[in-house]
Amino acid sequence: MADEHKDVQFSFKKVFKEIRVKHELNVFKDCHQLMAYLMETKVVPHLVFLDVNMPERSVLQCIKEIRAVKKLQNLVIAIYNTLSNNDDEENTFIAGANIYIKKPASFTAFKKIMEEVLSLSWLYTTDGFNRDNFILSY
Repeated sequence: MADEHKDVQFSFKKVFKEIRVKHELNVFKDCHQLMAYLMETKVVPHLVFLDVNMPERSVLQCIKEIRAVKKLQNLVIAIYNTLSNNDDEENTFIAGANIYIKKPASFTAFKKIMEEVLSLSWLYTTDGFNRDNFILSY
């Protein structure tokens, strides 16, 4: 995940711990750190979470950078934001994100969303992605 805010990082870590997923969560403060990791790693992650409001590079720039690298083209990109913004939703969809999560204020609702996102079979889901199933909220 890429997010500069410690409280959001903590929420993600807590969700991963509570739902006992078999995934490892790597945390980066921005797109620059995330891209450095993705370019160096031999094992590409299945899924990345990007905050809509990232420092330095915009989320759109980050999505475009990821999609431009051949080894990362199948990487599932999940965008999240606490506010509903139709422009952000539309622009991230067009740029190549796979899902847009409207992050609820309630930790219980956030946990439920994350359980759903982490349990999806992305191998099959990404082929049929469209605007109808792009936005996930509770």
